[in-house]
Amino acid sequence: MAGYLAQAWAVARKDLLLETRSRERSVSMATFAMLVAVVFSFALDPTVRSTDIAGAMLWVTVLFAGTLGLGRSFALEREADALVGVLVSPVPRGAVFLGKFLANLLVVLAVEVVIFPVYALFFGLELGRALGGLALLVFLATVGFMALGTLFAAITAHTRHGESLLPILMLPLLIPVVIFAASATQRLLVGRPLAEVQGNLRMLLAFDLVILFVCTAVFGAAVEE
Repeated sequence: MAGYLAQAWAVARKDLLLETRSRERSVSMATFAMLVAVVFSFALDPTVRSTDIAGAMLWVTVLFAGTLGLGRSFALEREADALVGVLVSPVPRGAVFLGKFLANLLVVLAVEVVIFPVYALFFGLELGRALGGLALLVFLATVGFMALGTLFAAITAHTRHGESLLPILMLPLLIPVVIFAASATQRLLVGRPLAEVQGNLRMLLAFDLVILFVCTAVFGAAVEE
């Protein structure tokens, strides 16, 4: 198990080092998210309280910004045709998936650290009073998002219209994550207690465990096809 996790971390470390040097995905996602926040701030009717729809606005932004980054997560392997080399290496397919998943997760979490304060600034949201619950909620929702996204990004990496196919294949399966995350975020932002969203958190945790297990198990067969 230690060797398996070390191999997964080696894959994740490689992707994170490349992202640290280029900042291609993180900058594009953060820029996109800020532009969406600006558009929402001007489009919102002054008679509508921003806190009433903040949860939906936040997760729409996270969803599309994350999808933008996922579309480039296998760019190097696609451009250099290196995925075949990875697959024929002695590294287990599951470790490759977990490494790519972990790198994507950390990049998107870093972008979310920017997105939430930007929305708090533009829409007057008070994040401090529910910071712990929001952090746990965002982490659980992002884990499920990135697990599914990493699998489908690998599947579509070598197709002609991969970046267009990715959201078509992935977004319908993310509906449970978006529903539970947006509703729980909305309740926390208006000051509801954490106990009120425990059901949402449990559902997100169950979704994460199932999706991580399934995606790790089928990754090898999916990319070989």
